[in-house]
Amino acid sequence: MPDSDSNTRFQGQNRKAALIGASLGSHDDLTMEQILENINATPIGQVLKRIASLPEVRKEKVLNVRRQLTEGKYDINERLDVALDRVLEDLTA
Repeated sequence: MPDSDSNTRFQGQNRKAALIGASLGSHDDLTMEQILENINATPIGQVLKRIASLPEVRKEKVLNVRRQLTEGKYDINERLDVALDRVLEDLTA
C-alpha cells in the first residue's frame, strides 16, 4: 500500500526542482560548465579523481578480515597504521 504522505512530499520536491531548473538561464549554464571544466584543477577535484580511480571492493578480502576479527586473530592497530601510511603516501604522491 503506497504511503500518500511520502508521495505528496516527493511530488512537492519534484515541482520545486522543476521550478529551479526552469529559472536557470544560459548564464547559469555557462557558469556550471566552467565549474565542471575546471574542477580537476581544484584540490577537491583532484581528491575526487583519485577516489574514482580506486579499485572495486574485493568482497572475499572483506569477509576474510571480518572472520579474523570475530575470531580475535586480526591485529587492528598494526594494520591500521600500515593502511593509514599507505593512504597518506597515495594522497601526497
